[in-house]
Amino acid sequence: MSSSPHSPRRQRRALYRATPSERRVRMTVPLSRELRARFHRRSLPLRKGDTVRVLSGSFEGREERVARVDRRGYAVTLDNVTLKTADEKMKPLSLGVGHLVITRLNLSDPWRRRSMKLREEDVTPEERGEPRAEAEEEAPSVEAPAAPAAETASESTAEPGPTENPDADEATAVDEAETEEEAPPAKPARRSRAKRAAAAEEEDA
Repeated sequence: MSSSPHSPRRQRRALYRATPSERRVRMTVPLSRELRARFHRRSLPLRKGDTVRVLSGSFEGREERVARVDRRGYAVTLDNVTLKTADEKMKPLSLGVGHLVITRLNLSDPWRRRSMKLREEDVTPEERGEPRAEAEEEAPSVEAPAAPAAETASESTAEPGPTENPDADEATAVDEAETEEEAPPAKPARRSRAKRAAAAEEEDA
């Protein structure tokens, strides 16, 4: 008596005898509503770097990044999803694909973008896997034009200063002229005193 093709025995045998390409298809995870509306797809094979949300278990509701995809054991390891062992050590907890939903895709692989028929304009830098440092370096370049504006503003505020300086220069020139005019009478006074001292010495002699 032959068993049905849908029997549990044949299903398990097909599960563990699957080829790598078949295992990739079996590890397909549904997309969130936002990604469905954006990419017009219902599900995609899970890859390292994707962000998923846990639907059941003790970590229900958490969104973490996929750290490892084990196609041999049909298991997925996420960042910050660990289990404490008997010797008080933290061990990564393996989850099945049936407990996950993709919330953000990792589109750094050009092959994946081509398979999804995406244009380069539709992919954000974060989804391409570009480092955030480049975005931070571009930010100051955008703000750079503001610096000359500030300099012009400071120059415009400093312009009234030179208009007041000529008055100060004139005042100092007048003070110097007065001191020069007062200086000559002081010299004859000193000379007259010397002459008086010399005359007194002659009289005493």
